[in-house]
Amino acid sequence: MIKIPPDCGQEAATRGLSDMANSMVGSSILLIANEIRALRENGVKVADMTVGDFSPAQFPIAEKFREYLVEAINAGCTNYPHAAGEMDLRLAVQEHLKRTQGLDYPIDGIAIVSGGRPSLYSTYRLLVNPGELVVFPVPSWNNHNYRDTCQARIHGVLAHQDAAFQPSVELLAPHCTDARLIVLNTPQNPSGGVMAREEVAKFGHYLVAENERRKAAGEKPLYLLFDQIYSLLTFPGYEHFSPVQLVPECAPYVLHADGISKGFSATGLRCGWIVGPPAIVRKVVALGTHVGAWAPRPVQVATAKWLRDTENLQVWHDAMIGQVRCRLDALHQGLQACHDSGLAVDSIEPQGAIYASVQFRLVGKRTPSGAVLRNNEDIRAYLLQAAAFALVPFSAFGVEEKDENGWFRASVGAVSLKDILEAMPRVRQALEALS
Repeated sequence: MIKIPPDCGQEAATRGLSDMANSMVGSSILLIANEIRALRENGVKVADMTVGDFSPAQFPIAEKFREYLVEAINAGCTNYPHAAGEMDLRLAVQEHLKRTQGLDYPIDGIAIVSGGRPSLYSTYRLLVNPGELVVFPVPSWNNHNYRDTCQARIHGVLAHQDAAFQPSVELLAPHCTDARLIVLNTPQNPSGGVMAREEVAKFGHYLVAENERRKAAGEKPLYLLFDQIYSLLTFPGYEHFSPVQLVPECAPYVLHADGISKGFSATGLRCGWIVGPPAIVRKVVALGTHVGAWAPRPVQVATAKWLRDTENLQVWHDAMIGQVRCRLDALHQGLQACHDSGLAVDSIEPQGAIYASVQFRLVGKRTPSGAVLRNNEDIRAYLLQAAAFALVPFSAFGVEEKDENGWFRASVGAVSLKDILEAMPRVRQALEALS
């Protein structure tokens, strides 16, 4: 038996890793997960609102979808899929887009990938050279990590709480003069905000005007990566739109990232799609052949059937979104009750996705042990230890510490309504214990 030591290769790696590898940072959310795990091992019941995922115990996939998956495996659909995705699924996605957004993309403008991330990574990789600029609002998910993997320059522009942290053209355009890519996400991770129709339309008009200017000047185009992975998760009073729906002329410059991960609570099945100009989507397919970013074939076969099973899909989806909404409402109402009684807490009314933006204005407060809360990280750690209430600070989503102002993401995908209701008295008690 040859035993390999745990530090095998450490010294060589310090000399051998690429610049890109050395620039990458680990996920701060995973570090928080380690703290939560330690508490649970000691018997503490934690209201874990850190993970942007669905617990199968809380949000199982639809039973009919499960049947389609088993059927696909039993039918022997376990070999490699087509590089662009199974044609039947691409056609089903085409039909789904017509039905839900009134968009009729050519089949070569639709490729199937393994979840949402390959669409994002591929867009960065194919449209942005090292050193070129990408602009996006903050808070936002993962853009600072794609900066490292693709060696791009990034500029995050702080969005405002009054707009549920959704951006406007007026906010981003001044920073886009030499940008190659804008990245937007609505409904948004982490805020749960939904971009208003008029703002989506403004981005479409801006893309058209800016690219007409660039074409006349002989400059590279400006593209928009439009992440709509939460598009099916909006609540009454809010509606999701693509800029291409509202300004069709912007279609040459828009890449849509979408899939089953969030709208169908199927994150681990790893099936997504990128939709956009065929000339770019064909390059996404080529890149996928080199990195193997394919969705598993049985999942693709089952997803095609599930997207077309519109009656069962609608019944399941209505129930699922109702469960998400009742959890977010309970969280919002519990925090607003604390706010109304004079405690330094606030939250934004739920609009979409599985997230809530919650604020704890506790900097400068003193804990019962005498420690002073100096920043969001101190607040996060205090709420976890004193109330078993786990949140992710906005610093994990690109917001600088000086701008965090007590804001956190709360995710309800892995907690029950009971977990939330039981946590609210603990949170109140922890807040009241501060001086």
